[in-house]
Amino acid sequence: MDREWNDSQPIYRQLRDRVVAMILDGVLKEGDPLPSVRTVAAEYRVNPLTVLKGYQQLVDDGLVETRRGLGMFINAGARDLLLRGERQKFLLEDWPRIQETIQRLGLKAEELLNGAKPSPDTSPSKAQESNPPESNPPGSKTAGSKTTKEER
Repeated sequence: MDREWNDSQPIYRQLRDRVVAMILDGVLKEGDPLPSVRTVAAEYRVNPLTVLKGYQQLVDDGLVETRRGLGMFINAGARDLLLRGERQKFLLEDWPRIQETIQRLGLKAEELLNGAKPSPDTSPSKAQESNPPESNPPGSKTAGSKTTKEER
């Protein structure tokens, strides 16, 4: 887990989100124990009650179970439950903004699937070829050129 905290959210919430990410990424699997509250508190220099509050949210969400005298363990089906929830959250909260941006930029499905590679008809080099910089023929005057004695 990352040792840095940001000020945008309470630390207990960030801790909960980090454990969720570890479950989704497969770092923590069903039946795996969570690190003890004291260990996490000491390692990340946070109050044990803060860690406990983050862990309690995981219990409330049904992702973790407490086994008296043994600690906290990842529940069976926790990853599937998280995936369903995260997918739903993405589709309801993130996707509408992304879709709006795609439409605003006029991106096509092919461009999105190809990633950052520009399609041949929108590459910057083609745009430059179709609009070459203005060149002055020999002997013509430009805005900032001075007339010499010979030219007068």
